[in-house]
Amino acid sequence: MLPDIVTFWHGPLDPMRQTCLRSQIAAGHKVTVYSFDTIPGLPEGVGNAEAEAILPHAFSEKLRPAQPDGSWRDWTTLQFSDFFRMRLMTARAGLWLDADVLLLKPVEIDPAKPYFAWERVHLIGNSVLYLPPNDPIVGAFERLMAQDELEPDWLALRHRLTFAWHRLTRRSKRVSDIRLALYGPAALTALVRRYGELRYALPRKSFYAVHDKPKRFFEPSDFSALVNDPDIIGFHLSAKGRAKLPPVAGSLYAWAVDRFGTGACKSAV
Repeated sequence: MLPDIVTFWHGPLDPMRQTCLRSQIAAGHKVTVYSFDTIPGLPEGVGNAEAEAILPHAFSEKLRPAQPDGSWRDWTTLQFSDFFRMRLMTARAGLWLDADVLLLKPVEIDPAKPYFAWERVHLIGNSVLYLPPNDPIVGAFERLMAQDELEPDWLALRHRLTFAWHRLTRRSKRVSDIRLALYGPAALTALVRRYGELRYALPRKSFYAVHDKPKRFFEPSDFSALVNDPDIIGFHLSAKGRAKLPPVAGSLYAWAVDRFGTGACKSAV
């Protein structure tokens, strides 16, 4: 099955993510970006949908209070998206891909089975994610989201101790403050282990061959082995501040821009 691709975005799109979204369209997928506001620079062919219908903006107040002007604080967007993708699973919306996933080929899934890949040796990534709506991981997140405190029952011991120290020293009463990616890959990995779903995890290189080695994408290199490897479906990119910079000649990034073009852009509707 060739699933629809869905994701969430907050703010303007940089050139690197525009290229990634074009690659997803080029692979033959229907792509929809959910947002609360207009997205400047949305590539032609990429749909836009209202995020409020999936997870209300007000949910972010459980994470970190907004700035006085109403804008989200530092990592609120990241943590909000961790919950948003689970709500999309509940809604049977499709396959979640982060906006910085560059596809080399179509992604095929069995809608009755989970779909994700190892990001590192002991960590499953959530930048590429599909779960059936009745999957126990989806249920665990739904129960968590019903809480005001958003304190997972799968927290690692070190995180529980950190949170206890924060409360004791009155540094914070929000568990979301103790770790940036608290509800992301670490949570998914813990739940995958709890519910016996490790057998569904794809090999790391399926999507994470360059993730922790951004030089392999942004700097000149011989990348022929990467783009010709039949086991590599795409790349989850870690920009490290380079997403707005022009591609360097001879880099995998330059190849991607050339292959998927600059294309036309549209405003979100």
